[in-house]
Amino acid sequence: MEAIEELAVQPCTSSLYLRPFRLSYRQNGTKKSWDFMRTHDSVSILIFNTSRQCFVVVKQFRPAVYMCEVERHHPQVFQNQDKESFLPLENPLPAVVGVTYELCAGIVDKPGLSLEEIACEEVLEECGYRVSTADLTRITSYRSGVGVTGSKQTLFYAEVNDQMRASGGGGHPEEGELIEVVEIPLGESMKFAYDETFPKTMGVIFSFMWFHSNIAPKLPKK
Repeated sequence: MEAIEELAVQPCTSSLYLRPFRLSYRQNGTKKSWDFMRTHDSVSILIFNTSRQCFVVVKQFRPAVYMCEVERHHPQVFQNQDKESFLPLENPLPAVVGVTYELCAGIVDKPGLSLEEIACEEVLEECGYRVSTADLTRITSYRSGVGVTGSKQTLFYAEVNDQMRASGGGGHPEEGELIEVVEIPLGESMKFAYDETFPKTMGVIFSFMWFHSNIAPKLPKK
């Protein structure tokens, strides 16, 4: 996962996932404009393995996170952003600075499937557990990236056990996915959520808090 090499930054002139726009408008008599991206909505799933009393999350390299760290250490990296091509990155940072812990998730790009069906597919593909739509509990939906994308993410909860494990997960290598499945013990989950040495999404923190408020009190007492 961390064997990253031959890095080079270049302008993005077209994308299957992002479309940049500028909205011009008048608000309370003042002329304004705002740049934004149109992208897909998404689903995410908080997975709890009842057999081992642990959360199942994923770990992967995120180029956007990596480049934020690169720019923080080397501000000049984006100075040539108007040129047609950029030079390769010199003295790149270790890939680990771009690795994050996240909930199992995926974009909503299959019109024929419900959000629940897409969530089930993602659980199987990324984490290796076979769940049905009946196994899902809808927690809530929220807007992410409100200053840039405004896309909606719907969060589900799913309980699994070892008998529901159908594969090792890891995503689709043929699509460029390289995902590591990670288990976070229930007793260590809140410490993990607030430990900044483990880069993670807000979805992980929020969903762990939701679990401890709504599910943990109902668990059998040891």
